[in-house]
Amino acid sequence: MKHEDITEKIIGVFYEVYRTLGPGFLEKVYENAMALEFTRQGINFGKQVPIEVRYKGEIAGDYIADFIVEDKVVVEIKAKKDLDSFDDAQLLNYLKGTGKSVGLLFNFGKKADFKRRVFG
Repeated sequence: MKHEDITEKIIGVFYEVYRTLGPGFLEKVYENAMALEFTRQGINFGKQVPIEVRYKGEIAGDYIADFIVEDKVVVEIKAKKDLDSFDDAQLLNYLKGTGKSVGLLFNFGKKADFKRRVFG
């Protein structure tokens, strides 16, 4: 799998944060905890990374990705009951907007859940 070594480390961070905090916090708490754990493990990341969406060469809008890790993997965090198709579409749009090909979608819900997506 593409970027498997990096995605495995990121997934490990997700489970470490979930095991430590459990469910019930706001997304921002999990985002901050993941940033702390990335730093502890020496994983390079950007937090709250702006993504421009272009239409025929013009900026049509922008998004903010929770993380881009090692300049290769887009990471989006949720804290809700279940992931849905909108969450999946959001991650795919982030991949399109960044030109990155691998993304991870994490949910800190009642049950820890994640999806790995490859685009292009």
